[in-house]
Amino acid sequence: MMKKSSAVREILFAAVLMLATAISALSPVNAQERRQDRTQDRAGNFDFYVLSLSWSPTFCASDKGARNGQQCGLDKRSRFVVHGLWPQNENGYPDFCRTAESDRVPRDLGEAMFDIMPSMGLVGHQWRKHGSCSGLGQRAYFEKVRQAFQQIEIPADLSRGDRPLSLSADEIEQKFLSANPGMTHRGIAASCEGRQLEEIRICLTKDLAFRDCAEVDRRGCTISQITLPPAR
Repeated sequence: MMKKSSAVREILFAAVLMLATAISALSPVNAQERRQDRTQDRAGNFDFYVLSLSWSPTFCASDKGARNGQQCGLDKRSRFVVHGLWPQNENGYPDFCRTAESDRVPRDLGEAMFDIMPSMGLVGHQWRKHGSCSGLGQRAYFEKVRQAFQQIEIPADLSRGDRPLSLSADEIEQKFLSANPGMTHRGIAASCEGRQLEEIRICLTKDLAFRDCAEVDRRGCTISQITLPPAR
C-alpha cells in the first residue's frame, strides 16, 4: 500500500511539473523584457535611439513621484522631461552594458541636467541601464541626451500644463508631427499609465535624425482618450 501511495505521489508531482512548464511556455511575454541572448548587450552595439519624454505631472501623481522631492516637490512645475535616451534594436534593446565608465554619475554632471532630467536618481539610473550601452562616455552621453531633447519641438498647447487635457493618442502624436517636420506616425508612440499620458517615445537614428521604428510604434497606447493632468 505504501509503495502504491508513493507511486501515485510521483505521478502527481510529474503531472504538476509538466503543467507548470506548459503554462510558462504559453504565457505571453513582453519581447522587450524577454531577451535570453545577453551576448548582444555590448556597448555601442544597437540600431537606433528612442528619446522618451515623460509627462511629469502623471509621474508626480503616483506614489513613487510623491516620494521624489527633486522632481515633484511643492515648488516644482515640470511638464515634459527627459525620461531617457535609449539605445534600441529593431527587436528588443540592450541594457546594463559593461563599460569602463563608473556606474556613479558625478553630482556636478547630474545637476547640470536637472533642467531636463530633474533628479539624480533618474540621471543615475538612466546612465546605468541605458547610457552604458551607448558606447559613449558619461559626459558625451548626456550631451547627446541634451542635443536630442533640444531638437524636438514640443507643441505649446500640450506643454502648458495649466489645465487637464483629454486627447486621443493619434491627436497627441499629430501635434508632435505638425511641430516637427520629418517625423512620421511610425516613428512616435504615446505611452499610457492607466488613462493618463505617461510619456512620448520618439525614434531617432544614431545621428539623431527622425526614423521609423515598428516595434516601438506597435507598443503605443490605444485607448480612445488620454488625459494630461495639469502641473501642480
